[in-house]
Amino acid sequence: MRLAFIPRRVDWFLSGMLVAVGLAILFPDPGAAGGWMQPKLLTKGGVALIFFLHGVAMSFAAMRDGASRWRLHLLAQSATFLLFPALGLMLMALAGGAVTGTLRTGFFYLCALPSTVSSSVAMTAAARGNVPAAVFNATLSSLIGVVVTPALMAWYLEAATEGGQSLGAVILDLMLWLVLPLVVGQVSRRWLAGWASRNKKTINVVDKGTILLLVYTSFCDSVKMGIWGGHMGDAAWALLGSVILFVLVMAVVGGASDLMGFAREDRIAAIFCGSKKTLASGVPMAAIMFGDTPDLGIILLPIMIYHPFQLIVCGVLAERWGRRATASPGVPPAVGGEGVRG
Repeated sequence: MRLAFIPRRVDWFLSGMLVAVGLAILFPDPGAAGGWMQPKLLTKGGVALIFFLHGVAMSFAAMRDGASRWRLHLLAQSATFLLFPALGLMLMALAGGAVTGTLRTGFFYLCALPSTVSSSVAMTAAARGNVPAAVFNATLSSLIGVVVTPALMAWYLEAATEGGQSLGAVILDLMLWLVLPLVVGQVSRRWLAGWASRNKKTINVVDKGTILLLVYTSFCDSVKMGIWGGHMGDAAWALLGSVILFVLVMAVVGGASDLMGFAREDRIAAIFCGSKKTLASGVPMAAIMFGDTPDLGIILLPIMIYHPFQLIVCGVLAERWGRRATASPGVPPAVGGEGVRG
């Protein structure tokens, strides 16, 4: 039986990630370097397609409706790009030598990513929160992330990726395969907005299916080279770190919302937008930034664990907060205590 609090539209995608990793373990040759799938071309073409579709789907008119709540936006963006990295560095310092260098890179990459778009808005709507503000924050986070995420990673890796590319080459690749398709998609809305609105399900399948292909190819090289033999414990550390990170961010954003006197609807939007990290943009961005390293699968491990965990927990909260809003309008949600239990 399907759990009621897990959104139906992402069930196949979560299962698909496991299938993609399983296929990489069983059949790594096609997606590894030199394989018949031509992973370098597939990666760049897939990334361009994903961000083109993001551009077509991105409505600045809807974003404009929620632009006035500047304190909410400041909190959500600060949580995404400042609080997450700070907490990530703190947790890695506490872990000491128990966590490998590659997993540390992956964990900080998780912290440097922008927020989600669709799930942040969907969760906010389900919880009866401020949907226009959520649309603004989620969209703004995606745009900021194209610049800030690689900048944070360059700082963390001392201005060079683990794949050995210079920062300038990485930025050029990001501009060519992420920013340009995004801009072309946004310009194309003049002709494709209606088509995109009518074919949301098809676009979602193409988008998520392309991400699953990138997940498969991302793991093929590491499996073929036997890297996972010495990193099996990384999954446990990634899970533990993701849970602790999520709880800390939820608590801080919820507490800050209270101190800032946010209304219930704004508090919900801040919590959901400020606590999420995107797999949809994280996988293609990693494929460009770290594409030459066989450790890419390990780098992606933390976000692949964090993604389903955030969906499940936020799904529970959205359902309960939505019921509470219907029963008792004006009652603010709580991140801890009664808000989680009741």
